[in-house]
Amino acid sequence: MGATRVAVIGAGAAGLATAKALLDEDLDVTVLERGERLGGLWAPDDEGATPAYGSLHLNTSKGRTEFADFPMPARWPDFPSAALIGGYLAAYADAFGVTERVRFGAEAGAVRRCDTGWEMTTRYGGKPAAEMYDAVVVANGHNREPKWPAPAYPGAFDGVQMHAHDYRSAEMFAGRRVLVVGMGNSAMDIAVDASYVSSGPVLLSARHGTHIVPKYLFGRPADATGGALAMLPWRIRQKVAESVLRLAVGTPERYGLPRPAGGLFQNHPTVSDTILHRLTHGEVVARPAIERLDGGRVVFTDGSAEDVDVIVWATGYHVTMPFLDRAWTGDDPEELPLYQRVFHLDDPTLSFVGLMQSTGAALPVVEVQGRLVAAYLSGRYALPSTAEQRTAVERARAAAVGRWGERRPMMRIDFDRYVTALPREIRAGVRRAARGATLHSSTMKADVS
Repeated sequence: MGATRVAVIGAGAAGLATAKALLDEDLDVTVLERGERLGGLWAPDDEGATPAYGSLHLNTSKGRTEFADFPMPARWPDFPSAALIGGYLAAYADAFGVTERVRFGAEAGAVRRCDTGWEMTTRYGGKPAAEMYDAVVVANGHNREPKWPAPAYPGAFDGVQMHAHDYRSAEMFAGRRVLVVGMGNSAMDIAVDASYVSSGPVLLSARHGTHIVPKYLFGRPADATGGALAMLPWRIRQKVAESVLRLAVGTPERYGLPRPAGGLFQNHPTVSDTILHRLTHGEVVARPAIERLDGGRVVFTDGSAEDVDVIVWATGYHVTMPFLDRAWTGDDPEELPLYQRVFHLDDPTLSFVGLMQSTGAALPVVEVQGRLVAAYLSGRYALPSTAEQRTAVERARAAAVGRWGERRPMMRIDFDRYVTALPREIRAGVRRAARGATLHSSTMKADVS
């Protein structure tokens, strides 16, 4: 299709994997990174631009997380630290010539479609500049804009309120009474960290429960067990895995936590060994949802109340793409319909890598997504018709709603099924491209005759 100049927005794992795939196809790549480091959320900094904190580790095992093109060192632990992953991503970028394509301190301002391509306004070195590209890949991640409770809880709180995005180390909790709100991986990590320095047990509150999966089951990383069941229908996988989990650690209710809102593999499980340990020792204490805030106290839905100095809202993030007009993102980017969770239906030269919520690790997903984008922009891969794309998107959404409900259905993917399906999609698109070339050649011959 002739596109050669490609802008990739973001130098996190998604942007780096995409740039590597584009370079493999001999395309001209520029990666725009508003920060000064590679690695996205795995690159801690002093300005709070990423949510990385001192105790952050992978919650998926290295064997299920590593790039296929760049295995993690065998000597590494099964669940490496954020520092190791940050270094791994930097080494990956160096190994494949991506680092030299990254423009640090370059923030995408406005991206507009023109007759000749995409005009992008960037601020680089303190000065705005406009450049033209044949294609744009959005890989800016979705862990940047904190999501606060909405609507806010009634009442007022006299203590400190912070979002998990701003957490770096437990020192800030020393000698203080701490309440963590949320049931995700960050909530559990922060509650555990705080429990070693806080004044009294850390309170852990949530509106809805989730399954707690230990990092190891039967002496192996737990996600390796899940991978062994990957080809079974997800409801059968769910029943088998739930039975195994009950045998291994019991139910969340056994630890005083709320009952999970859905079955395993429906909502993203929380992966943690340490939270169960701290709960059973009384260093973290489960509380129900908050009813209201009352000065220096928090009142819960069961009528109990606790004195609290600090509330940590581990309540997730909004998906934001401020550089794109709503004509491209819609009112809610989380509901953006994309073919294969990658291509914009109105113009596939605008694509998205990493705009998904996976049941497993992110790196293998963005690796195959990057390859799909690169295959298309190189001309090797042809998309199906627009009508077929829209039908596929509608079917994927219906299946996601059936499994996960109405919460982010357009972003949801089954890790194992997805990373297996995309290479097949690339092969199918290569065949479509070949058929199109054959048809074009036959038409040309007929015209000449």
